Amino acid sequence: MRTILNLIWLVLAGFWLALGYVAAGLICCVLIVTIPFGIASFRIAGFALWPFGRTVVDKRSAGAGSVLGNVIWVIVAGWWLALGHLISGIALCVTVIGIPLGLANFKLIPISLLPLGKDIVSTDEAFGAR
Repeated sequence: MRTILNLIWLVLAGFWLALGYVAAGLICCVLIVTIPFGIASFRIAGFALWPFGRTVVDKRSAGAGSVLGNVIWVIVAGWWLALGHLISGIALCVTVIGIPLGLANFKLIPISLLPLGKDIVSTDEAFGAR
């Protein structure tokens, strides 16, 4: 079921959202200071491309630098990306078939706002293989 949802997601929203994150990552990699933001953006692009079966967890090694970086990220790019997820999530929830895809878009809003200090792992890894 994850594969089917991921394929539908890829066609309807994932490709375009991932392109947005890649564009943000390329822009962030122009300056040396903003390379961590670019790396986080590329990581989220992979998650936005194929979200079902994966989840976001807090990184244990994250410190004060992540908090400061997240504040800068929210001001510069995070709220634009979160707004894109909100708009596309609402648009996808209009149809019955798009509701799971809209919910996946809403799941991406927190990491689009605060990407530093987070890891993207499989749901089996996050909740323990059963």
